[in-house]
This record gives sequence, structure tokens and C-alpha cells, in this order.
Amino acid sequence: MATVVAFHAHPDDETLLTGGTLAAVAAAGHRTVLVVATDGHMAALDGRKAVRLTELAASAAALGVDRVAHLGYADSGHGAVLYADPPDRVRFLRAEVAEAAERLAAILREERADVLLSYDRNGGYGHRDHVRVHEVGTRAAELAGVPRVLDATMPRDRAARIMRLLARMGFRRDDVDLRSLYSADAEITHRIDVRAFAAQRKAAVAAHRSTIEQAGSYAAIAKVILRLPAPILGRLMRWEWYVEEGAGPVARPLDDLFRSARD
Repeated sequence: MATVVAFHAHPDDETLLTGGTLAAVAAAGHRTVLVVATDGHMAALDGRKAVRLTELAASAAALGVDRVAHLGYADSGHGAVLYADPPDRVRFLRAEVAEAAERLAAILREERADVLLSYDRNGGYGHRDHVRVHEVGTRAAELAGVPRVLDATMPRDRAARIMRLLARMGFRRDDVDLRSLYSADAEITHRIDVRAFAAQRKAAVAAHRSTIEQAGSYAAIAKVILRLPAPILGRLMRWEWYVEEGAGPVARPLDDLFRSARD
């Protein structure tokens, strides 16, 4: 059996790009580990300290994840202003890549990770914490000697359609360049069928109640997901996509997470 570690920026990120994959890998009997860089809070931790990480644990349980870890950083936010660090921790963007990578590498070594799931070089839609996840994940895999890194992504045209739909729903992001969203179709090396795990994905999304109650793009997407019956959600969100680092173009994306595009 293999060990797959998924590295994300914030609690709730795991549900959209890798949730089905994690559920599928866990159902097949492999060990799954979920690591988040930040706790998702912008301000100093207070009585709400456990809320988002507790929700993350519930989401992970719904997906069958064996272990959840937090690297100890604060959310950097998304926008023109990078706010000062809270008094009790550093924002992820201000953390030295080498330091953050060593924190992650320690987990990868301990788990003897076979595969690391990270983010593509664009950070998906460009969130600075997501870009930093790619940088830190790539370096940590080198430090720990992880054999394979798969960057979670989406086909750029599909992602652009979703962004335009969100704009019509009132969640316009003028700071997002649609031309640099996620990954071009030709770059994608793996396409994983996760339709059988739609119910687990819904449960994972539902666990993040505090985020859903706020205004924002995640809340808008989550509310749609939660309204859909699992069979319909499975058809609409059938695939999760990855780019294998160090691999060239493939004639057709692989459908097995454990097959390498470099072979």
C-alpha cells in the first residue's frame, strides 16, 4: 500500500481539487495524509481558534483521511494588501520557503510519502498562498526524496467558464487573469474519475460551515454542491486533474494516480 500526502493552503481547499482523489485512494486501502499550510484565519487566534481546523478534521474524516496536520502559518489573504502578521504567527507568504519546506518535508519523511499532491505553478486562480504551496511543496518533495509530485489543477478553459459563471452570480474577481488560470489542457498528465465519491465530497464540503456562512466564491460553489443529489454531482464533477512534475506531454491523461507519466 502507498502513502499519499495532499498539501493545501487553507482548510476547505481540500474539498474542491483533491477531495474525490483522497476518498478514492483511501477507499482502495492506501494511507492518506492532509496537510494545510494555514489555519484560514486572518486575525490573531482567539476563541475561534479551533473552528476551521475542527471543520477540517470533520472534512478529512468524511473523505477517509488518516491524518491531518497544520504547518502553523496564518492566512495571507488575497488582494492588493498583505496585512501585518498576527502577533502569534507568520503569514504564509512571509514565511521563508526553505523553512516552510522543511516543516512539510519532516511530515513527508515521517510518512514515507510515495506521492505528494500539491498545486500547479499558477496557484490555480492565482491566490498567493496557493502559489506558495506550489513553491514549498516542490522544495519539500526534493528535501524528503518523494518519488512523485502531482500538481492539482483544472483545464484552463473549464476553469474560465466557472469564473465567468461566478461573475454572473456576483462574485467577480477583476484581479484574476483568465489566461493564466490553472493549466493548459496539453499540460495535464492525469485525469482521475471520482464520480463514485460524490457523497463523500458533499459531506466534506458541508463540514466547512463557517466558510459557507460567509460571502465569497467558495460559499457560492459549496451551496450549489450541497443542493445537488450525489448522482448528479458525480456526473457534473466527475474528474480531478493533475500535472505530474518532471513529466512531459502525454497523448492522453492517465486515469491511475499511481501510474507515472514519465514511464
